[in-house]
Parts: sequence; C-alpha cells; structure tokens
Amino acid sequence: MKNPFQKSRIPEGKAFLIRELKAPFFDVSWHFHTEYQLFVVLKGTGTRFVGDHMQNFREGDMVLTGPDLPHLWKNDKAYHLPENRLETHGIVIYLPDNFLNNSVFQLEEFEVIASMLKKSIRGLEIVGKTNLEVKQMMMELLDMTGVKSINHLLKILQTIADSADCRLIADAAYINTNKESEKDRMGQVYEYVTHNFQGKVSLEEAAQLSNLSVSAFSRFFKSRVNKSFSDFLTEVRISHACKLLHETDLNISEISYECGFFTLSNFNKLFKDRVKKTPVEYRKEFLKTFPV
Repeated sequence: MKNPFQKSRIPEGKAFLIRELKAPFFDVSWHFHTEYQLFVVLKGTGTRFVGDHMQNFREGDMVLTGPDLPHLWKNDKAYHLPENRLETHGIVIYLPDNFLNNSVFQLEEFEVIASMLKKSIRGLEIVGKTNLEVKQMMMELLDMTGVKSINHLLKILQTIADSADCRLIADAAYINTNKESEKDRMGQVYEYVTHNFQGKVSLEEAAQLSNLSVSAFSRFFKSRVNKSFSDFLTEVRISHACKLLHETDLNISEISYECGFFTLSNFNKLFKDRVKKTPVEYRKEFLKTFPV
C-alpha cells in the first residue's frame, strides 16, 4: 500500500477548502487528520470505516468526521479493475480544527454549530431529508467564492446542527490511540482484510505484515480498533453478506461461500449474533422496506 496521503490541504489564509473528487476509486489510505471533514458520495459503492465502526456505503453516503478520527471509504474490488472503467464521484469540505476558535464564533449564536462539531469526534452520519438538502448545498458551494461561500458554508453547518437526521458512528468509548507513524501499518492490515476476506485470512499473515508477533499484533490491533482481529474480520464478512442480500438473488448458501464462511451453520449463527436476524429474515425485511 502507498504511504498515507496528506490531507492537510487548506491553504494558509483560507477559512476552508472544498473539492470535487472524480477518480476510478476513492483514496485507498486509512488515515486521520487535524481537520473536520464533511464528505458525500455522489457515485460509488464499498465499505466505510470510521473509528471502530464499519458498514457498506453507496451513493448519498454523507459523513462529518472530527479531527483525528480515522476513516476510510474503501471501494468494492470492481472499482480497482481498470477494465471495468468504473468511476467514483464525491465532494469533500475540510475545516481547520480551530475553525470556531475565533472570538466571533464563540458567541451564543454559534453554540448549536459548536456543539455539533464537538459530537463529530465520533463521526456523524447524515441521512434523510437533511442529507438531500446538504448534498444540494455542497454542490452549490463548489461554484462560490469569498464572503458568499462563507455564508453558504455556515448555512450547511447550521442545517446539520438543527437536524435530527444525524447518527453518531463510533462507539462512545472509542479513542484514537493510533500514532502518525502507525498509519501505514494499520492501512496494510485493512487492505489485506478487504482484499482477502472472501477466502482464507490468517492472523499470522496479518501479524507478519505488521512486523509483529501474533500476540503483539493481537494486542496492538485491539487497542487501536476496539475489537479483536477475528471480530473485525467477521464484521467485514457480515457487512458484505448484507450487501449481497440487498443486491443479488444468490441463495443463503451461496452468500455464505462468497463471504468467506466455511460452513453455512457458522454463517447463520454469526449473522444472527450481529444483525439480530437470520439472513432470510434480514432479506425479507429489506425487500419489504425497499421493494424492487
């Protein structure tokens, strides 16, 4: 994996930075940075990692992450194959970590925005009507400059802060204990799991990638991700199973195999333990809520 990409892109003298991203796939580096980040996916699918949480993402996924909260939008394998000619599209806004430190922003009128930004240290997923409103506003902001752009940005933040359509992502107990020097090590582990979870994934190989003994790697991984390596692997596989249950007509046995489970009984047990429904119940509920 390449070295983590530097995300501190706000030019000196600017209040914030907005960028439109178009590429075959999103940044592959697991990373964190000092800025607040508001990101919306306009095109693309895959798995999103924020703090100790992971789930599938698709068009419309919108997340606000606070300073130093690790994150990664990992596209599905198909996006990494040039012959598929797939493209991703997104908009990202970076705000400096001292955005509200200016005296004017400490006034009572900005309390709601300041409170919302504090919550973003766990990550905020923005859904529903607010998601659609903010996405449109972000697209409009791309063409704005000067004071008009600042006013529009504050409207975006106010819309999010006033909304009930926001879900905290990372666990309340999650703390980023990763060091800057460990970004590449953790990134290699994420890359290894997301590229190989459909087959055999070895704790020993993950430890070797990290240049650690198995016992040292197990302690290292759990202290950084707030879960064991085996639990993390299971979550990646279950997440992919949910995606296949949504998007394909494969039977449960086929899905079990496609997600790297060696026995159907083990798949059913682990799926119900984590999703609180059997795969069949989950698919029926999804189709009832989102009929084809």
